[in-house]
Amino acid sequence: MLFQRRLFHALPSASRFLMTDKVRTAIQNGAPVVALESTIISHGMPYPQNVETARAVETIVRDQGAVPATIAILDGKVHIGLDDTQLDKLGKLGHAAIKTSRRDLAAVMGQGQSGATTVASTMVLARIAGIPIFVTGGIGGVHRGAEQSFDISADLTELGKTPVAVVCAGVKSILDIEKTLEVLETQGVTVATVGPNKRFPAFYTPDSGFDSPCHVTNASTAASMIAANHDLALQSGMVFAVPIPSKDAANTKLIQDAISTAVSEARSQGIRGKQETPFLLKRIAELTSGSSLDANIALVKNNAKVGGQIAVELAKLKFARVK
Repeated sequence: MLFQRRLFHALPSASRFLMTDKVRTAIQNGAPVVALESTIISHGMPYPQNVETARAVETIVRDQGAVPATIAILDGKVHIGLDDTQLDKLGKLGHAAIKTSRRDLAAVMGQGQSGATTVASTMVLARIAGIPIFVTGGIGGVHRGAEQSFDISADLTELGKTPVAVVCAGVKSILDIEKTLEVLETQGVTVATVGPNKRFPAFYTPDSGFDSPCHVTNASTAASMIAANHDLALQSGMVFAVPIPSKDAANTKLIQDAISTAVSEARSQGIRGKQETPFLLKRIAELTSGSSLDANIALVKNNAKVGGQIAVELAKLKFARVK
């Protein structure tokens, strides 16, 4: 286990976290674990669809041979892995749970509040807990009009300084994907499409019109790249962008029209900051008569499958190295 302890291990502050027995045992034994965020539960979908999706995603991770660890803050305590009661509680809280990014962690915990973790804060807590792989729907990025608003997601800076590999369906298509890829490059973040070519996905649809710097065709190669990142102690994250399967993808024109309308409405109503993304996703779902939500659920499930497979391959690789 020397390789694992030296290159990726839990940090001392993880002793304050509340972990399920299965997650704790898996981390201690070097078994594959996949971190999952909780904002998608509280802010991404209505109850009970949010809880049903979260449970389905956890099941998919288990089916690949990995242990799911949904991360959230309940009553001021960090939970790494949620039981059914806790998952249901978070789902019912919905928007009453505070959308918690890195900047909000101390405030939410210090005041004993409940918070749903974003990509950035899930990365922070997964790293502390010793979990190197995290599955989500899509990462945040540079918002449209950022040249005036300077609204750039904390997910991007977190990816530049926290060595967790994020498996996602690319950048949420409500954002400026081209500028987001430029910021990721500046942050030194490895970005790879998981598929037969470099085409970077656009969340609801499989092709954004832009390319990733590279691509991988299987979980084994992705795991090797993650291990290399650990070997070099780069202390930066990685993005593995998984295109939504064509059969589940939303209609491109329908989505783009809905996004344009939703963004315009957000601007006219003065909706900005961390309230903007939940508003846009909800409004787009309404404008597309639910087809965007269907695509969202499908892509998260697909990401869970791929992320679980990568986690299993990474665990195999680490054990092979210490023999």
